[in-house]
Amino acid sequence: MAQDELFTVNPDLGPPPEPSEAPRVQAARAESPLAVRMRPRSLDEVVGQQHLLREGAPLRRLVEGAAPASVLLYGPPGTGKTTLANLVSAATGRRFVAMSALSAGVKEVRGVIEEARRRRNYNAENTVLFIDEVHRFSKTQQDALLGAVEDRTVLLVAATTENPSFSVVSPLLSRSLVLQLRELGDDDIRALIKRALTDERGLGDRLKLTDEAEDHLVRLASGDARRALTALEAAADAASATEHKTIDLAIVESTVDKAAVRYDRDGDQHYDVISAFIKSIRGSDVDAALHYLARMIEAGEDPRFLARRLVVHASEDIGMADPTALQAAVAASHAVQFIGMPEGRLALAQATIHLATAPKSNAVVAGIDAALADVRAGRIGTVPPHLRDGHYAGAAKLGNAQGYRYPHDVADGVLAQQYPPDELVGEDYYNPTQRGAERTLSERVPKLRRTIRGTS
Repeated sequence: MAQDELFTVNPDLGPPPEPSEAPRVQAARAESPLAVRMRPRSLDEVVGQQHLLREGAPLRRLVEGAAPASVLLYGPPGTGKTTLANLVSAATGRRFVAMSALSAGVKEVRGVIEEARRRRNYNAENTVLFIDEVHRFSKTQQDALLGAVEDRTVLLVAATTENPSFSVVSPLLSRSLVLQLRELGDDDIRALIKRALTDERGLGDRLKLTDEAEDHLVRLASGDARRALTALEAAADAASATEHKTIDLAIVESTVDKAAVRYDRDGDQHYDVISAFIKSIRGSDVDAALHYLARMIEAGEDPRFLARRLVVHASEDIGMADPTALQAAVAASHAVQFIGMPEGRLALAQATIHLATAPKSNAVVAGIDAALADVRAGRIGTVPPHLRDGHYAGAAKLGNAQGYRYPHDVADGVLAQQYPPDELVGEDYYNPTQRGAERTLSERVPKLRRTIRGTS
């Protein structure tokens, strides 16, 4: 789907049209960037975002002229927010005005609204107002839009890369549809690259692209269409300057100053590198762990996958030797989902360092696996009567909850009482090590067992 915001007031749209000028999506000039020239001219050319563009979906209905409503387009860069705003304007026959929150103030916003009101009243001409980076508007600037949105003086299409629930004032949120655009997939980016190679607006079949170079461009894009097309254009310029007819991997690497990382997200490299990453953490080699983390980040590995592996190994390889390791890993996972990449790399790196340098213990995984093995082998037994639920009529007659001793009634909070089924009395599943915080547990757990089992 074509790339999103090349923003400020769109230079290819020019100044706002005179009242007699018909609204339209103007063709990009030949000297415009490739990403601008390849911007879709219709919904048929849009790639990705099918959850918003399928039949009957709100955005499709808006583009097709039905159900006019202001919308907040929320999503990562390069996913098509500006493109969709243009299509809304063109397909509904409205005048299109683009503003950037980076440069516009309240005065400019009010000026656009007054002009929109004049055109509506005297020319029956409606206006689509596109505001990029709307999260950068102050509360006062956002409040200035409310009346015009309320009475539909303008149809507002606002774009933001930040969660509008936190960055847009509530009154404006309540007057708008919030539509979340998703990061483009590898197949979407690949389709855009192929179209740019063959389309006359793009490279017009003048150059070929090797499979390796295409794969590298897809990885470089990381779901951002504009980034992919910008890199392709730079590589095409370099190839033409040296009279090459084919863009190969070396040309792409030389133009974007970024070497291709040999990494297949679905093949051996994926499994080999993540395996080395995990084993480096387990082996407490923080430098090797950071190296493999960097390789995966640079190759475009899903950061959520990396965060999940860290959460798993916080318990599997560290556990109670450092109980804060799991907290660090879970926090990193939340941070990655909250802020995204590239900033999310910092949280991933912090958790990696924490886990790699923490004392190690596999007592947690050994304990739960031993307990599961007994359950699967049929060593289950029945819950001792005094531990059963007694909160229903007739429980006492059945002997349930009778004779239960409340631990808080004794000074130490621990007393002799049978907790496991008869078949499992005396079975030890958790065996703490002498490493890290488990050193203290290795002394405490045996004492607890002796008291509970009445053997002290």
